[in-house]
Amino acid sequence: MSPGLDATLDGIAELQVEAAAGTFPDRFLASRDMERAVRGIELARVQFIADFLREGGFGSLGHKSPINAIADSWNIDPSDARQYVNAAKNLCPQVSLTGTVLEPRMPVCAAAFAAATIGLGHVDVIRKVLESDEASRLSDADCAYVEDRAVTYALHNRPGEVHKFGMELVRRMDQDGPEPEDGPESEVNELSITRHPDRAGGVIKGRFDNAVLFATIATLIDAKSKPTTADDQRGSKQRQAEALADVCGYVLDHGDVPQSGGHRPHLNVHIPLAELETRVRTAILDFGGHITTKDLRQLACNAAVIPIVMNSDSQPLDIGRLSRVIPDGMRRAVAARDRGCARCGRLASWCDIHHIIEWQNGGPTEINNLVMLCKMHHREIHATEWFVRIVDGLPEFVPPRWVDPDQVPRRGPHQSVLYFERATGSAG
Repeated sequence: MSPGLDATLDGIAELQVEAAAGTFPDRFLASRDMERAVRGIELARVQFIADFLREGGFGSLGHKSPINAIADSWNIDPSDARQYVNAAKNLCPQVSLTGTVLEPRMPVCAAAFAAATIGLGHVDVIRKVLESDEASRLSDADCAYVEDRAVTYALHNRPGEVHKFGMELVRRMDQDGPEPEDGPESEVNELSITRHPDRAGGVIKGRFDNAVLFATIATLIDAKSKPTTADDQRGSKQRQAEALADVCGYVLDHGDVPQSGGHRPHLNVHIPLAELETRVRTAILDFGGHITTKDLRQLACNAAVIPIVMNSDSQPLDIGRLSRVIPDGMRRAVAARDRGCARCGRLASWCDIHHIIEWQNGGPTEINNLVMLCKMHHREIHATEWFVRIVDGLPEFVPPRWVDPDQVPRRGPHQSVLYFERATGSAG
């Protein structure tokens, strides 16, 4: 082994000793240093790849693809090798064909990664945000703003949450959307059902570009695909497939759709107040996608569609009443504000409503004392030292000191976008 590797292994052994002594909170804080050490190694790997790319080292060894060379040499999956190569191309200075040294494509990410305040996973999702079709329609200045905001959010949030945050921010900045195409044929809505030629069963594949059609199907499948018990071992894909079969079987038997939670599954249509005042140009569905005026008029004829009017700060109107049991109207209002789990963004249909100040302790059933949480984060609030509060009409979560000694508040992707927009005065 090289002297550098010996020193690294000695340092890791010291971290292991520190993480094995003291109270549980102290040991957890010590484990954070292990993650910083891992990020330091990731930085060294990325810089090595950048140097090899710049010097032509992969080609001199006969490798056309640096990804395959890294995967073979380090014995990792190509998908992991691709993350390192993409990071090298975006975080390290490049040399042009004329010999000019070019600044990193993602300079804010590069600085945070070098300081070990974000990891390789954060870098990869921010890259995906900046390379998305929506970001391609933004100016260079807007993309730089998105990168800066995404890195700030990444300091205290997981990569998956950073991706949701970045994409929502980009989409809100890309208000014009893609250039309109001539004719309606650009929208594809199709479903194919193919039997297996040599055995029972078959394959069903579909694509729905129309947001209303997709949300209609997704809402019903989502309502029927929840785990039946705590011991339900089926994967999400299996549950969704069996939910589709259940729904179709019910229609065949009854000519109707089943109830979910005591009422028919429904579509929530979020209508900003400003849009309502200007005779509605657009609206947003729970399952994503902006819908056109034509589709909105069609939905308005359906009693199972529930409009939720939002004010200028993206707050729903208070339509509930004081009660321990959460009325349907108030649940919809909380869902419209939080857009699913306020901590991680999971779909509203999979979430509970939590009293921030518990009912038995005098907490009222009103929007500013309610927050939407998925099962996992609901348990976390009750079982750990995490706590939630409402600030400026939006929920934020404060970690215990063993997670973050500074207890910096954390917000879900949707709430963070709204906070940034309010701070900068930009339209949401």
